[in-house]
Amino acid sequence: QVQMVESGGGLVQAGGSLRLSCTASGFTLNGYRMGWFRQAPGKEREGVSCISWHGTSIKYEDSVKGRFTISRDNAKNTMYLQMVSLKPDDPAVSDCAAVWGSGSCAASWWRGDFGYWGQETRVTVSS
Repeated sequence: QVQMVESGGGLVQAGGSLRLSCTASGFTLNGYRMGWFRQAPGKEREGVSCISWHGTSIKYEDSVKGRFTISRDNAKNTMYLQMVSLKPDDPAVSDCAAVWGSGSCAASWWRGDFGYWGQETRVTVSS
């Protein structure tokens, strides 16, 4: 079965940390760019971060720069998002996605044709 499974979401106090994981099964992530997205209540989904196949090209949404770190382990078919210094306006439903292509993360990477999506995980930050 082809799927991407997310884990690591949960409840954390403001200033705390969480690490999200996204593991693919049924296919290999080699050759895919990957991204993390999030959607807060009442807001549109936004792209949080992108990482290229080799991990050499990375992009972050401005509000998470310096706080979030994206990475991937292709041997484990897994992508990660380390989040520190979480803020009350960070809570959202987070989702991982993959798009075929070995190129770099473009400025508008979130507009890519992401064909594989995770099942979503919720991040809640208490003040």
